Amino acid sequence: MSSQLSKGRYANIPRTIIFLRREDSFLLIRGSADKKIWPNQYNGVGGHVDRGEDVLSSAARELREETGLEANLWLCGTIIVDAGEVGIGLYVLSGEDLGGAARASGEGTPEWIPYDRVRQLSTVPDLLVILGRVRSMRRGDPPFSARSYYDPDGKLHVEFAG
Repeated sequence: MSSQLSKGRYANIPRTIIFLRREDSFLLIRGSADKKIWPNQYNGVGGHVDRGEDVLSSAARELREETGLEANLWLCGTIIVDAGEVGIGLYVLSGEDLGGAARASGEGTPEWIPYDRVRQLSTVPDLLVILGRVRSMRRGDPPFSARSYYDPDGKLHVEFAG
């Protein structure tokens, strides 16, 4: 397999992001103040897919590690994030809250936020677009496909296929 990989070919780092649902509220995590990227900003729960993991197992692990919660997760879609020489393959998942109290972790503090309050928060740049799409979906809907990039003026774009 390694002989098929060529230097200079575009590569992707797999990551997950989870938006747990409780009626019309979503579990978001406020990043800890000492995070290198997006400190004190709200985002979905998630992280890297470790070697040997599938996406659903990775998402379940990240959810447990960052919040202490369990959920029945499902894939909403994928986003290729153009991050320069190496991109990010972002797997977007949702699920219903199975109960229990979320706890803070080194990543930040999870909070249940009513959807209509999300716009009032300091969020990572693409959160509102992605969460809006996830909110409109139901389990069993076909997953979306999208790409995300910054234009030369620094404006973020998220484009959904189809």
